[in-house]
Amino acid sequence: MRTTQRNHIVLGAVLSAALLASGCASVAVTDDAIQRNTAVALGVDSASLVVSNRVDEGVKTTYIAKTTAGKTYNCYVTGTVSVVGRVVSDAMCTEFGKSSASKTKQPGNARSCNALLQAAGRC
Repeated sequence: MRTTQRNHIVLGAVLSAALLASGCASVAVTDDAIQRNTAVALGVDSASLVVSNRVDEGVKTTYIAKTTAGKTYNCYVTGTVSVVGRVVSDAMCTEFGKSSASKTKQPGNARSCNALLQAAGRC
């Protein structure tokens, strides 16, 4: 086999492996990324979080995050591997016992009041 053919075979194998792994959260989402992104989403120090019950489902990783303050959250991130490296989304978390529908409503408006609107004093 010529060197050129061998290089093409190796390149094809590497690209195939990269494509297979690109959609897997188990490859893209590291425990460190979960810890960092969850800490940012919750506004706490990453050392004050304990992450457990991780489940990788395609590109989505779900898990439970507990703070040292005693709050427990259901969270998820998504992640892929691309030519630029690992890409992990921001963490989306909901505190146990609270639903997104139970947030405070703005006066005279049917939209939910989120953390940014609360910080701006708009609700």
